[in-house]
Amino acid sequence: MTLSNGTRKQLDDLKHTYDSLKPNKESLLDIIFEAELPESVYNSNAIENSTLTISETEKILLEMEVSRDVSVREVFEAKNLGRVFEYIKTKMGSNMINKELILLLHQMLIGNIKDEIAGRFRNENEYVRVGTHIAPAPENIAEMLDQALTRYSSQHRQYFIERLARFHLEFETIHPFVDGNGRIGRVLINYQLMQLGFPPLIIRDKEKAVYYRSFDEYRKSEKKVSSTMERVLTLALMESLHKRIAYLRASDIIRLSTYAKSREVPLNGLLNKAKRQAIPAFREKGVWKISKIHV
Repeated sequence: MTLSNGTRKQLDDLKHTYDSLKPNKESLLDIIFEAELPESVYNSNAIENSTLTISETEKILLEMEVSRDVSVREVFEAKNLGRVFEYIKTKMGSNMINKELILLLHQMLIGNIKDEIAGRFRNENEYVRVGTHIAPAPENIAEMLDQALTRYSSQHRQYFIERLARFHLEFETIHPFVDGNGRIGRVLINYQLMQLGFPPLIIRDKEKAVYYRSFDEYRKSEKKVSSTMERVLTLALMESLHKRIAYLRASDIIRLSTYAKSREVPLNGLLNKAKRQAIPAFREKGVWKISKIHV
């Protein structure tokens, strides 16, 4: 256990509030999901060095024309990842994740981009590296994934964030595909969360440095430390819960900068608290906002 009891309680309390507010509000939650989709797609692709902006991603998902020339690959990356996010939302009541689901999601993600590698694990002599990390040999992928999936599904006494963090770190360390590992791994986090009754989260490109640092921490430590990844997931999930709770309560939502100005308090201090989720703030298209009734 690495999460403090206070952090656990905060998450559990937010989940309790979310569960108490969401009955008969499924249509609102669907609207939030749809409005958030371009942001989810943009950030996951941006982590993988896509040049698309949030606005361009939104236009592509809406089948609108983008004002500049963008590569066909980046267009398909946005469209395909959007389809994958929508697909897992419809399947969240299904069985636990397994290799068949992972391969299907990869086929949806990489299809029309690299058809020769879509929907399959790395073959013989297909080696990959991420920075200085050389992924395991292709012949070990199936067994290592089976072990990771078994550990995730069997460790019920472990707090859910710790289970999710450990599985994501293991999955990305195995790096089972030639391409698309990071995006599939982040999709799986949301699939797992939604199966547990939580909303999806966004790991943002702006937090990429600490996200990447969590992999170095895990791979270089003998005890496979996962505390940094747990922190990344915890903050992202709290932000997602704060956003949905604000909308479910029909709150008056304002920019954090507007609140700071109206109360004559330093914006930087509020931004620091927002990043630590010490206040119930959340981002929409990169802009920090907050519910007036819960400031």
